[in-house]
Amino acid sequence: MTQSTAAQRATGTAAAPAVSLRGVAKTFAGARALRGVDIDFRPGEIHALCGGNGSGKSTMIKVLCGVHRADEGGSLVVGDETIDADKMTPAQAHRLGIRVVHQDLAVFPELTVAENLAIDSRFETGFAGRIRWSKQHRLAEESIAAFEIPATPRTPLSKLPLAARTQVAIARALHGGGAGTTTRSGLLILDEPTAALPVHEVRSLLKALRQLAAQGQSILYVSHRLDEVLDIADRVSVLRDGRLVGTHLAGELDEPKLITLMLGRAVHPSPARTEHVASTGPVVLETRNLAVGAVQDVSLSVRRGEVVGIAGLMGSGRSSLLRAIFGDLRPRAGELVLDGRPVRFTHPGDAVEAGVIMVPENRVSDAAFMDQSVDTNMSVSVIGRYWRRGRIANRAIRQDTGGLIEAFGVKTSSGRVEIGRLSGGNQQKVIMARWLRREPRVMLLDEPTQGVDVGARDDIYKLIRRATRAGAVAIVVVSDLEELAQVVDRALVLRHGRIVAEVSGRDLTAHRLAELSYADGS
Repeated sequence: MTQSTAAQRATGTAAAPAVSLRGVAKTFAGARALRGVDIDFRPGEIHALCGGNGSGKSTMIKVLCGVHRADEGGSLVVGDETIDADKMTPAQAHRLGIRVVHQDLAVFPELTVAENLAIDSRFETGFAGRIRWSKQHRLAEESIAAFEIPATPRTPLSKLPLAARTQVAIARALHGGGAGTTTRSGLLILDEPTAALPVHEVRSLLKALRQLAAQGQSILYVSHRLDEVLDIADRVSVLRDGRLVGTHLAGELDEPKLITLMLGRAVHPSPARTEHVASTGPVVLETRNLAVGAVQDVSLSVRRGEVVGIAGLMGSGRSSLLRAIFGDLRPRAGELVLDGRPVRFTHPGDAVEAGVIMVPENRVSDAAFMDQSVDTNMSVSVIGRYWRRGRIANRAIRQDTGGLIEAFGVKTSSGRVEIGRLSGGNQQKVIMARWLRREPRVMLLDEPTQGVDVGARDDIYKLIRRATRAGAVAIVVVSDLEELAQVVDRALVLRHGRIVAEVSGRDLTAHRLAELSYADGS
């Protein structure tokens, strides 16, 4: 952080904005997503944007990038240029230096760093249009040096840790593959950049972002990880119901204050883990010597009413374990036992019929039908119930999903709204409603609160507990070890595909889980 930026953080001294929004509003089908937002982003500043799901964060980002055209009357000011917000286009945003790096990064793991850097700009070509690889690699070296990426131009992206891949995506956005194109004007928008990163990689990325801001780059940082927000941000702006409720120096806030600003109310913690009595009920699910993907010889059991967590580093086999139980991966060896009887799921449909459901890590690609309605997404798991006389009973679907929308607290104007128009937290509630209406015996939940705000996260765990109190069991994979330690009854630690520890009671802390996950330096 530069001395001037540090002074600004401490005192709130204003620098001339790099980008400003003035009176920006956006309406979708009569629903107000943004309501007259005024906000400034300064050079050399990391400006965090917080808010609950449905608060307007994603809409504001899309207005800044020209993906959504705002309602008439608002404007964007970039440097000395003013643009009507209802006329902003992606091409204008790019020309003005407004760049966004999304959570999914949109990088190509099978290509090299040099190839990834050139995709958004251009490849250097020579005779007959052939790529001049020597020149291309020299240009990539400039980006690698400028952004301190731990790689060479020829390194396949698949060989890099996730934090370094994020650095490549940032370098591509700001620098591309061409020499002399680095810009510190405009605004770099990072949307949930650490959502899939383990703790040690988060630290690496945040360090890189601080260095980038110190060089004068204006950064808009969007994250549900409030500890990160308060650690890295100079200022924090909070949206609620489409309105800007305030902009504060990060040093003036703590997590409880920030949560209250986001939700308009204080959130009481989820019931403490220690309040849950260890289950003595019958074993519902067992794996015996299961081997699949990175998983090697895993045996576990889950009793009626339990929530069991799986801790471990990325690559330890967490997701493969859940997918194998669900019938989405075929095990090399081992056995699955449900209610005391060996079962073999050759397809996820077999698991669903047996009362086993799974909420996958990536809801956009693997769970939600983004261009279909909330009604359809909630009903697809039981669609056979609505097949009558050769037709789908749409009226019955709407009646049933209307009750589910209310029961699960989904914020939507109608069940006919496309799920892709909902916030991440509300999408996740729809997916949970889809499966919980089947009254499952076993719930496999892979990062069930990823990209979800604190209020929706609390709601989701209440839904999980409601199901386990009714007799179901849950196996939960969560990368945030603080969250995992809070919400499960006991945790199993995977390392190199094997269960190396079981933790419960007073030992079940984030510190202990991290210690066990990294115990051998993996």
